[in-house]
Amino acid sequence: MGMTRGFGVDIGGSGIKGGLVDLEAGALDGERLRITTPQPSTPDAVADVVAEIVEKFNWDGPVGVTLPCVVKHGVAHSAANVDKAWIGTDAAALFAARLGRPTDQVVVLNDADAAGIAEMRFGSGVDRDGLVVLLTFGTGIGSALFLDGKLVPNTEFGHLEVDGHDAEKRAAASVKEDKGLTWAEWTPRVSRYINVLEDLIWPDLVIAGGGVSKKAEKWLPLLEVRTEVVAAALKNDAGIVGAAVAAAQGLRH
Repeated sequence: MGMTRGFGVDIGGSGIKGGLVDLEAGALDGERLRITTPQPSTPDAVADVVAEIVEKFNWDGPVGVTLPCVVKHGVAHSAANVDKAWIGTDAAALFAARLGRPTDQVVVLNDADAAGIAEMRFGSGVDRDGLVVLLTFGTGIGSALFLDGKLVPNTEFGHLEVDGHDAEKRAAASVKEDKGLTWAEWTPRVSRYINVLEDLIWPDLVIAGGGVSKKAEKWLPLLEVRTEVVAAALKNDAGIVGAAVAAAQGLRH
């Protein structure tokens, strides 16, 4: 086995997914297990589910866990779509204790950062130098920033102010759903958002992720932006794969 396999758990507002990862292929090794996120999604309740998933696979190596939070040195500093009790929680220590592992065996990172790590290593960011930004369009907008392949953690570009509004309130995939917008109606909102981002950081490549990446052909050609935009390749497994990679590397930030 060695370190060719890893384990990742991706914690979201609606579901907690985990599974074994083939670290050479950048894909799940077998089926993933998904358990509905407990309500309320308190740290203790979520940690119980994470333990249940890890135990189901009899995995005893390092574990990577994503949170929809800003995470610094294992501590959550924000809480998007999870219980506010996460703010200030030492998530790495909590999961390590619940899994009966030393803290250096558990790596906790932001969910978009994890997806970005997977895309840069195995997906649409392979061999792409310069400034690359992954944007995940879902309930909100998550972001991950890479300079010459190296992660700059905890960017929150979904919260840029665009025309007086929080960007994700205008351009997230959930807005398209809630307002019943067509692709042609929604895409200009995304273009406007990316234009603001472009003027701030001048990226060399934008990778578009989240559920809408599966329908990339419907909207990427409609974008009016100067940066090359490509669809994410790993779809819904990116968080699990990236978390497993981070754990295997012992990523700390």
